Amino acid sequence: MSHSAAKPETRDKEIKKLLALSLGSIGVVYGDIGTSPLYAFREALRPVAADGVTRLEIIGLISLMIWTLTIIVTLKYVLFLLRADNNGEGGTLSLLALLMKYSGKRANRLFFLGIAGAALFIGDAIIAPALSVLSAVEGLKLVTPTLSPYVVPISVVILLLLFAVQSRGTEAVSKFFGPIMAVWFIVLAVAGVSHITDDYGILAAFNPYYAVHFLFHAGYVGIVVLGAVFLTVTGAEALYADLGHFGRKPIQWAWIGLVFPALALNYLGQGALVLKNPEAMSDPFYLMFPEWALLPVVILATCATIIAAQAVITGAFSLTRQAIHLGFLPRMAIFHTSETQTGQIYLPNVNMLLMFGVMLLVFVFGSSESLATAYGISVTGAMVVDTFLAYEFVRVRWKWPLYLAIGTLLPLLMLEMIFFGANMLKIHDGGYVPVLIAAAIIVIMWTWRRGTKILHDKTRHTDIPLASFVKSIERKSEHAPVSVPGTAIFLTSDPESTPAALLHNIKHNHVLHAQNFILTIRTMNTPVVPKDQRVTASSLSERFSLLEMRFGYMETQNVSQALGLFRKTGLKFDIMSTSFYLGRRKLVPDAQSGMPHWQDRLFIGLANAAIDPSDYFRLPTNRVVELGSHVII
Repeated sequence: MSHSAAKPETRDKEIKKLLALSLGSIGVVYGDIGTSPLYAFREALRPVAADGVTRLEIIGLISLMIWTLTIIVTLKYVLFLLRADNNGEGGTLSLLALLMKYSGKRANRLFFLGIAGAALFIGDAIIAPALSVLSAVEGLKLVTPTLSPYVVPISVVILLLLFAVQSRGTEAVSKFFGPIMAVWFIVLAVAGVSHITDDYGILAAFNPYYAVHFLFHAGYVGIVVLGAVFLTVTGAEALYADLGHFGRKPIQWAWIGLVFPALALNYLGQGALVLKNPEAMSDPFYLMFPEWALLPVVILATCATIIAAQAVITGAFSLTRQAIHLGFLPRMAIFHTSETQTGQIYLPNVNMLLMFGVMLLVFVFGSSESLATAYGISVTGAMVVDTFLAYEFVRVRWKWPLYLAIGTLLPLLMLEMIFFGANMLKIHDGGYVPVLIAAAIIVIMWTWRRGTKILHDKTRHTDIPLASFVKSIERKSEHAPVSVPGTAIFLTSDPESTPAALLHNIKHNHVLHAQNFILTIRTMNTPVVPKDQRVTASSLSERFSLLEMRFGYMETQNVSQALGLFRKTGLKFDIMSTSFYLGRRKLVPDAQSGMPHWQDRLFIGLANAAIDPSDYFRLPTNRVVELGSHVII
């Protein structure tokens, strides 16, 4: 009896947890896509408005928007890609990390695909906050035209405050994100339903015939319109990137239960409003509301866009951390802003770069109308990359036959390539901005990866095998270094070679500690490594042992904390009698290095800008000894 009663209780708890996670995902995952109704339909109308918009064109536009949401978001991301995860984590780099295990000869192609997707996401992270906040604040023009000159200054203040609070963390504020965005989506749905009655003919937009009819008869203008229509799905890639934060089911429930219906109803309402009153084309979103509701809606829209911007910034932090741990970027300072949520991190360097980029866009473009033309290329590009990586995933992991993989993904790829081509037409109108941002990030990642490989290959030629070094040093001779009490840990990336810091210590100080440990820290291609698999130890001789620590690419590499796990292997470290030895290299450019001179300089600059390893690996600062050497690259 008690057993059967416990089952419904457990089920109730699971449902409550699922609903709570779904509500949380509405705030974090759907912030960006949820603010699209502010500008998407308005921008899609603009190219066709010059010659006067017909009834069929308006229905065709709304049909295009609804079916774009259905095919790209619902089918591709919500129902398909959310199942392609790397131990529960999603996103371009998570997928890349997983595929690199099986890549073989395709490693370079996959690497460039992955970093292109990551770079395009960062481009999106710079444009999205500027566009969404500007579009929300512009509603003040309708409240009173006298506020028009203050739109940019108000937007700048909001964005500056947003970037300023990043270092404090968003744990407390994020609790309100879900409820506020839920209210926002309900307002979208109510506003849409209240205007569908303006012209029930808009319901014909559910028929994809009108979308196809519009494209076939609009000619070149139809291609231009597609670039604006794609604004409806901006932020869809966040669905995939935030998979690890909420899990698949909550994200799916939130989309199907609230977000998708609210967006579809709002676009239908905007379409019906314009059918009834063509003058509403100037700003169909805000003109859906009565005058008394305008100011509250502007305030709510501003809150929604701040949440959307926050979600994009958090996504950029997470992606950068993954890139650092996977060896695509130099080490940077990473601070945790929550004691319970490992995903809530703050990267001051990235925050500063994003803030500078966003401010520059706000001042240069000055309005959401101008900035909307720059948007889209980064989003469509990132989605195309996801589709290519998804093809590799289904072939390698799900073992799909070639015909099934191509038959499923080729139609999606063709659709996205059409959207990508349509957005490329906006290059001269500001579309060059995300392209330049992405190109710069790709060059940086490529240079870092290439430079570290060249550096590794060059130093390996002069390295002394560790096994032969230990054998020679353990021989009793009059030239043997003096043995001193204590423990020394030498960090190295190659456990088969003798660390440079160990050789320098013997060469200059002529001493050897009673216990010497060669420590290698590995970043695995999985998000999290279980604690029982975190550390391993093996003995080389009486005084030398090999240690290995493994971390997932989503984890903080805290060496001091992980040392405690060696107790299970019989090793116990007293931090106050342990010294950590690090080798510091001064890099000197070489014309014969294999990289052009400018790339040498860039790599050296990136290496010099990297955070100190003792801070990155959380080593006790008063127990660290650094020994340097010159390396020609």
